[in-house]
Amino acid sequence: MTEAAAELPQAPEEARAVFGEFFPQAVRYAELLADAGVERGLIGPREVPRLWERHLLNCAVLSEVVPKNITVCDVGSGAGLPGIPLALARPDLKITLLEPLLRRTNFLQEVVELLGLDHVTVVRGRAEEVMGKVEPVHVVTARAVAPLDRLAGWGVPLLRPYGEMLALKGDTAEDELKGARAALSKLGVVKTEVLQVGAGVVDPLSTVVRVEVGESPGGVRFAAKRAKAARTGRSRRRR
Repeated sequence: MTEAAAELPQAPEEARAVFGEFFPQAVRYAELLADAGVERGLIGPREVPRLWERHLLNCAVLSEVVPKNITVCDVGSGAGLPGIPLALARPDLKITLLEPLLRRTNFLQEVVELLGLDHVTVVRGRAEEVMGKVEPVHVVTARAVAPLDRLAGWGVPLLRPYGEMLALKGDTAEDELKGARAALSKLGVVKTEVLQVGAGVVDPLSTVVRVEVGESPGGVRFAAKRAKAARTGRSRRRR
């Protein structure tokens, strides 16, 4: 056990309600973050004492606004936040953890196998590189990846028609949304809102920017690219 891991507090009672039958796996994930996660530089040692409130529960309450039995892609998953807490809270979801860095995908794959998360898949790559290689999803999630306009440029094209991107943001959520409206419109976004989730679980509440798309995720810019990717996929399957 690392020195940082010794600072991990016991799981709060709220975690039992949030994670349900997957509570033991949530505890194990917290332990892995506090130990191997810190050792490999995936999370800072100062974050260990507040892993539960600031990270696991802060991410898991995203489940309040995710529909049932759908597909999710967690863009820039890093150490698995918010994808793994969401997977632990919602075993009905099929989740892809998308991450470009090898050391992070190695960690994510180890976690998925250790926790027995059969409904989670790890994919190494950048969002802009995987179009046509991964199936479009109902929901894209992200946390602390990039400013909203840039994040939307990566995440929105991965959506199915009428899908949505859910981005965990901080106090600047409203300002980011205002500054990104023009970029979002070009990407085929038809509705946006800022939500507060996690009442009775986390304090302060988690802030989520919800971005909904119409029938053309990514807008005109990505329509041709998506069609080309689909043709390439069909061609490969016929071989």
